[in-house]
Amino acid sequence: MSEPSSQHTNDPVRHLGLVGLGKMGGNMRTRLREAGLEVTGYAPDPSTTDVETLEDLVAALPTPRTVWVMVPSGEPTRQTVARLGELLEAGDLVIEGGNSRFTDDREHAAHLHERGIRYVDVGVSGGVWGVTEGYGLMAGGDAADVERAMPVFDALRPEGPREEGFSHAGPVGAGHYAKMVHNGIEYAVMQAFAEGYELLAASDAVDDVTTIFGGWRRGTVVRSWLLDLLVRALEEDPGLAKVSGYAEDSGEGRWTVIEGIANAVPTPTIAASLYARFVSRQEESPAMKAIAALRNQFGGHAVRSTPPGSSEQVQASVQEGAQADQEPTGPA
Repeated sequence: MSEPSSQHTNDPVRHLGLVGLGKMGGNMRTRLREAGLEVTGYAPDPSTTDVETLEDLVAALPTPRTVWVMVPSGEPTRQTVARLGELLEAGDLVIEGGNSRFTDDREHAAHLHERGIRYVDVGVSGGVWGVTEGYGLMAGGDAADVERAMPVFDALRPEGPREEGFSHAGPVGAGHYAKMVHNGIEYAVMQAFAEGYELLAASDAVDDVTTIFGGWRRGTVVRSWLLDLLVRALEEDPGLAKVSGYAEDSGEGRWTVIEGIANAVPTPTIAASLYARFVSRQEESPAMKAIAALRNQFGGHAVRSTPPGSSEQVQASVQEGAQADQEPTGPA
């Protein structure tokens, strides 16, 4: 490894390397360039990349270098950070902006620290809209490293006061921890809107669910960007007929619940919203089958049978005379 650059390592970043040019990374490159920063991006896709290899990216950057990693969390991030550790020099800075778990950040930082390379983790919120609306940023790392990258953060965050779109959450790992909790809250808010939507759609007391949600967008205490996006979705597809009821999870909701357990902090709403996503993936719930069978056994309640290829029908799956001998004691 070559000798560290003599340039002051806290000079503000004006030329950034960006690894990962997908939906988020590509839009971030656009926003940074529009703000006047120079960006050299690398991705395996030849139609989007600025350079052919990661080595070319490192060679294109002035020292001390700053490289933002924006690839899928887990093994892709681990491999990218490890490779950068081989290519970069002491005094260079790696910023990890994916949805990594905060415990991974500590491992990355320790690995790079052995080589004199600095590390900052950043939770990024904004999705595909960030290119125009700006990204909410949550940083973790040494204060000097965060300050060094502030021109990048200022270019990416929304317009307005810095403290309303950017936070230095604490040491390494704090940025992704904050983003994890942010996403856990997001799970719960989305679930509340979803349940309200289903109730309104099921009721014959109202005529137009989309209009109701639209009327909540100003003046009400539930107004939010998520509400705006739900109205947009309903306007594009009334009744959501084009959308499957299958909902994935990114992993951050799970991590939030796990952290709640580890810290003895009750998170029942977030946990329930996570479990609702699990339920969405079951064509038939084994647990609910067990409930139906138990209700039948102790109370003689009818169970529904849905043989493959036939319409749903209700069958009384009890022995002959059971209804006469035993009246159900109530719902269960």
